Amino acid sequence: MKLSLLYTAKTAYRFLSSKATWGCQVSAKSKVKSCRSELISTKKPKVKLTEQQNQILEAISNGNSVFITGSAGTGKTYLLQHIITKLRKIHGKSRVFVTASTGVAACTLNGQTLHSFAGIGLGDASSVDLLSRVSLDKRAYRRWNKVRALVIDEISMVSGEVFDNLEFIARSIRSEELGCEEKIWGGIQLVVSGDFFQLPPVINKKGQQKEFAFEADCWNASFDEQIELKTIFRQSDAQLIKLLQGIRKGKYDSEDLKLLDQCCSKVEPDSSAVQLYPRIEDVSRVNAERLDCLDEVLFHYQALDSGKDPWKKQLKNGIAPELLKLCVGSRVLLTKNIDVVSGLVNGATGTILDFAVVQDTHKLYDREISDICGNGNLLPVVRFDSGQELMIGVERWYVMEGDEAVAMRKQIPLILAWALSIHKCQGMTLNNLHTDLYRVFGFGMVYVALSRVKSLDGLNLVNFNPSKIKANPKVLQFYERLSAEKDEQKGDSVTDDI
Repeated sequence: MKLSLLYTAKTAYRFLSSKATWGCQVSAKSKVKSCRSELISTKKPKVKLTEQQNQILEAISNGNSVFITGSAGTGKTYLLQHIITKLRKIHGKSRVFVTASTGVAACTLNGQTLHSFAGIGLGDASSVDLLSRVSLDKRAYRRWNKVRALVIDEISMVSGEVFDNLEFIARSIRSEELGCEEKIWGGIQLVVSGDFFQLPPVINKKGQQKEFAFEADCWNASFDEQIELKTIFRQSDAQLIKLLQGIRKGKYDSEDLKLLDQCCSKVEPDSSAVQLYPRIEDVSRVNAERLDCLDEVLFHYQALDSGKDPWKKQLKNGIAPELLKLCVGSRVLLTKNIDVVSGLVNGATGTILDFAVVQDTHKLYDREISDICGNGNLLPVVRFDSGQELMIGVERWYVMEGDEAVAMRKQIPLILAWALSIHKCQGMTLNNLHTDLYRVFGFGMVYVALSRVKSLDGLNLVNFNPSKIKANPKVLQFYERLSAEKDEQKGDSVTDDI
């Protein structure tokens, strides 16, 4: 695809004020690559799956229902993408439904929230009442009949009560329509992923007994295999891996505390460090203050949404903001994988260098830029911390219902990155991280925050208190049972061989 010359923001404003022709205002700046596939094609690298990951794919190819877990950075999302491709080949695209407990996770997989797929609203009613609600919702009822394979990501934020209710709904509807009464989940192949040591469910009802999905009555019967991924890709430092594995389980020793103390500093953190906070109000405050301090011209990017509710509403809970404000000097974070080989992935950070215009021979893309930018088709040019400079174009986030796109958001794949919430950073890899743990609340939050960083050199802590490192006792017991069952299976296998 042919690209025209780029025009810098300053040049563009001279044009807008003087109504001169673009031809007279060509910038001497060299061409900058665009991340849009229509403008520049980047080859996706073939990352080799581990033996364990290939075994999971084989189990799924054989029709098994599988629960996939593992600590942060073990490639759960990457594996899920391979699994979804495999399931669509087996069952057909229209019969594979991809869901997640949160809008952010759902948008990452081009899926929909689990509650939206199921048609259960908040899901806080009895199983019989929820079944009645779904039965009156023609689209939801049709989805439950149509689905052959159901993917659920970030299961840690789904309660056991909701999990049981969903199984009851699936079995009830499909037994009536398809004659699957005796089959768990009405015969649906289930692929569930997540780490219960990370963020827990939000409990809406007081006294709810089944807090976690693994406490559901149907949990064990739902899966042919439950597998914990062991290979960690995000970190390579053995000390950091040991530290994080301990924190994940709420454990630490004097050596771990010494490492964490070394990461504590009273000096101002490196400007490239992303600040993580447990509460969104702190994130909004820090980003607004830092943006205001730059005292530069602000560029506004208004997301372009299409589709119908309730799926359109889900886009508001995704990672792409409805309104993005940027200026020269803004610290930003990439929210889509652009070039994995070069490290331009979800979580890559950088600084806005300039804003420029690119005129593309693809007229439709020109209109997209115009609708979203509203400021002379000016796109941000980012110098990433890796040293690369890239013009960032428009990307798309879909809400898929089987093979049908029911909602879509077009937006620049950047967010302000002076600060992020711990909830929104799940799944991201950060090179430099600064976190204030004073306001951390609940189990797993310290682990989620610290496990984002690639190395100890990139970690800066303030207000660190070892008492904040804690894991839910129920979760510890679940993983101990899971490990014991695996050891028992290995023992049986050795006996059989003998």
